Amino acid sequence: MTYDTDPRPLLIRAYDDLSPLRTTDAEAHADIGDFARDVPLDDPGLGLSGDLADRLDSWNRARPPGGFTTRAVLRKHVEQGLEAARALARHLGPAWAVRYWDERHRTAKFVCWGCRRLHWTVDAHGAPPYPVHIVVEGEYKWLPLRAEEFGDFAPDDPAAALGLSDDLIAALYQWAKDIDAVMERWLTERDDAARDAAYERLDREGRQLTRRVARALGPGRTVTYGGVG
Repeated sequence: MTYDTDPRPLLIRAYDDLSPLRTTDAEAHADIGDFARDVPLDDPGLGLSGDLADRLDSWNRARPPGGFTTRAVLRKHVEQGLEAARALARHLGPAWAVRYWDERHRTAKFVCWGCRRLHWTVDAHGAPPYPVHIVVEGEYKWLPLRAEEFGDFAPDDPAAALGLSDDLIAALYQWAKDIDAVMERWLTERDDAARDAAYERLDREGRQLTRRVARALGPGRTVTYGGVG
């Protein structure tokens, strides 16, 4: 699979060790035994937040050294690990091919960074199903986000699978509405000075929103600012 470059393989599995993450120089579909190289949770290439790193570490350490003695405890551990794997895959995006070792069923499926489902193949979607390179841009009567093959789209569009917070979604909608309002006022009053002053303020807001979107989406997607106009 090649979107921009082939994704780096990453396996999440409770190892009774310092990190539940392993990688390999082999291809993403390699046997799990080939995943022999530790990836520390504080590896700068992952860019994990403290909360996500702690969550993975706690899950890893919760595995009994001698293995599970009851199915109920094993089932709970597997479910918690899957949710952590989904959070990890969403954070990393398409740059990594995340596989989750399900100790209960003895399987290692790929965790989709967008749809959150488990797949047997890394290229189950065939092409990037969600926008990867996103532009925050303000334009009259346009939605605030852009992406190739998506055009302009809403911050809460389920097809984009951004998963932004309600506060950030509301801020992006308001920013777009404010841009429309400025243009509507200019069409009535033709006051260039007032329009330019408003655009300067909205430009600063747009840059701040771009930084917020980039932080929310993590290193798996690029976010750039397209300006106001």
